[in-house]
Amino acid sequence: MYLRPRSHARRTRLGHALSLAALLALPAMAQTPSVVYRCPGPPVLYTDALSAKEAQDKGCRTIEGTPITVLQAPKPRPAGNGAVPVKPGAVEGKPGAEARVDPNQQRSRDSDRRKVLENELREAEEKLAALQRDYAGGNPERRGDERNYQKYLDRVAELKANIARQESDIQAIKREISKLP
Repeated sequence: MYLRPRSHARRTRLGHALSLAALLALPAMAQTPSVVYRCPGPPVLYTDALSAKEAQDKGCRTIEGTPITVLQAPKPRPAGNGAVPVKPGAVEGKPGAEARVDPNQQRSRDSDRRKVLENELREAEEKLAALQRDYAGGNPERRGDERNYQKYLDRVAELKANIARQESDIQAIKREISKLP
């Protein structure tokens, strides 16, 4: 009987192990590793569905070697007491029925809402007038604490931004008032 040297047997087992490892690695190698990009903005986006050109245009950067874990939010559970939630505007006991409000009560609510919005509009217009007085057409008076010219320029820019914000608030309030009956 011929006995092979031990080293030959080890080499054969090692060869089989390497062959098996190569066969198992083939499916993993067949898939091309995709590049994952982190794109800025609220919310931050992690994606592998962009081309390199699209990612560059959007200011995305690649993530290399960092494992990414994706968690799905748990599905909301129904109420434990077996009760069916009632949709807003539905009357309990009458599924799908719209809640009815007395027309006089609705007119009263609309009137109250109009008064509140008109008060807000008046206050916003007064605040805008005060800001415009302070701004003085882009040349506000320098204060004593503004010896540094940059502080003065910063205050002028802030006044201008506040005026623009106040004007947009006034337009929004006017739109709300115009929607009322």
